[in-house]
Amino acid sequence: MSSLDKETLDLTLGAIKEFSAGRLTDEKLLEYDEKDEFPVDIVHEMCGEGLGIHLLFIPEEFEGMGGGAFDVYRVCEAIAAIDIGIATGVLATFLGSDPIIFGATHEQKKKWMTRVAEEGLLMAYGATEPDAGSDLGALKTIATPVSKNGKVKGYKISGNKQWISNGGYADLYTILAQTPGGPTWFVVEKDIDGFSHGRPEDKHGIRASNTAALNLDEVYVDVDRLIGEVEGQGLLQAQLVFGYTRLMVAAFGLAGGWAALDRAIPYSKERIQAGGPLSEKQGYTHKLIVPNVVWLEASRAFIEETAESIDGDGGNLNTEGAIAKYMATEAGNAAADASIQALGGYGYTREYMVEKIKRDVRITTIYEGTSEIMEMTICRDRWQMHLKTRGQHYHDEARKSETLHASHPNVGSDIAALTFHALAEVMEQCRTHRLTRNQHVLFRLGELVAYAESAASLARRAARAADGKLSDKADTRFGAPALAAISRCFARQAAMKVAEEGLRWICAADGISEQDIEQFETALGLTAIHRAQAGLITDMNLVADFVYGR
Repeated sequence: MSSLDKETLDLTLGAIKEFSAGRLTDEKLLEYDEKDEFPVDIVHEMCGEGLGIHLLFIPEEFEGMGGGAFDVYRVCEAIAAIDIGIATGVLATFLGSDPIIFGATHEQKKKWMTRVAEEGLLMAYGATEPDAGSDLGALKTIATPVSKNGKVKGYKISGNKQWISNGGYADLYTILAQTPGGPTWFVVEKDIDGFSHGRPEDKHGIRASNTAALNLDEVYVDVDRLIGEVEGQGLLQAQLVFGYTRLMVAAFGLAGGWAALDRAIPYSKERIQAGGPLSEKQGYTHKLIVPNVVWLEASRAFIEETAESIDGDGGNLNTEGAIAKYMATEAGNAAADASIQALGGYGYTREYMVEKIKRDVRITTIYEGTSEIMEMTICRDRWQMHLKTRGQHYHDEARKSETLHASHPNVGSDIAALTFHALAEVMEQCRTHRLTRNQHVLFRLGELVAYAESAASLARRAARAADGKLSDKADTRFGAPALAAISRCFARQAAMKVAEEGLRWICAADGISEQDIEQFETALGLTAIHRAQAGLITDMNLVADFVYGR
């Protein structure tokens, strides 16, 4: 996949910062939120001549900039750090174009993506339905072929879509509908006969975005509006982009979490309690700040690693995209919640941004696939890996982490190895006793996989930082020593989670006899994992020092 050079990316990020400084102040954003107002003019400027953000995801041959996954992650994070609602309006155009970019013929791409580039058209992604939710296979929207002289000339589309970002304002819509050949994407333009949208949804958060239902009543489109010109390719085309699009939402979660912490951290320097600032009290920093910094940066490591793999033609990486989204959005939601607590009564009032950020970031665990869908996706894939390798997949990953530890003994890779070994034992116990017949166990395995793989990813990132080998476009909030301390903290957390939670759910599902528990605890490496917790407080102190610049 093509990508921007560092200079172009930096100029783009700088332009976003400059644009928002004058147009999107906290006061203005709070006003949009209070009025439940979608600033369509602002979004048009961002996706038009004002900023040209929309050009990022359009290939150069269609008058775009040809940005890669890494570029999109950095830009999505930058916009979402300003406002997740407005970022959602921009993301909707990214999403709406994906069926065309990944599934259309060359002629269709040239026609539609060139128009989007040159005219700054807003787009919407019309997949979700009232009764289907994330289950794209349960479509009720129907596209009926219209034939003339025995040849299909077009389609009449009828059905309803719900929770559509930009639904009331888009110029172009990509609509998923059931055809005789199966689910199929179509391009639909606004103002066409039979096409209408509902009133804006009254949402908990992201109130600066527009979300509306769509109604299609025998909407006629010519056959050339069928994306890819072959029926039944819609689900495959959707699958091709999940790794990429979920990375964008992961960036939103990451941005929301840091936007909240970036308000809590300076507050704690100024707020005096019991003779000193809150920033110097472990009861504050080690509960509300440090754990969330660690979780967010573990998520960033996985996001950046996945983005680099996508840009390196590593495939669609659906599972990796799911892990990135799951970790970053859950981390962002938790960090925003902790930031409300960190500001006390101020955090709970609408006058201060953290209350709004918390409401906004909550959606990231829901749209583009809920956290529960992510857990299922993660476990389903990694469970197959466990079976195919006869239980050796995560033992092999552990050995890779042990090798990294030999060359970089301070990044927590040894603890990540313990985590992988424990995960392999948990999964094997589930296989032996057929515990995945319990859906809850299946989902919990997805969570444990996400933590284990993120711990290893963060250790690799810390090692690359120490060697000066991070991407020149990587985030630079923390240097190598800070990343090493952050990595050690997260590795300990992941190891405890995998071992303790794994044992818990195996016992809960009656997957082990009382006589065998002690032997299984040994196989999990519980003693080694408990001993690895030594030094955690010291490392948390270090992370706090890095965060507060001490």
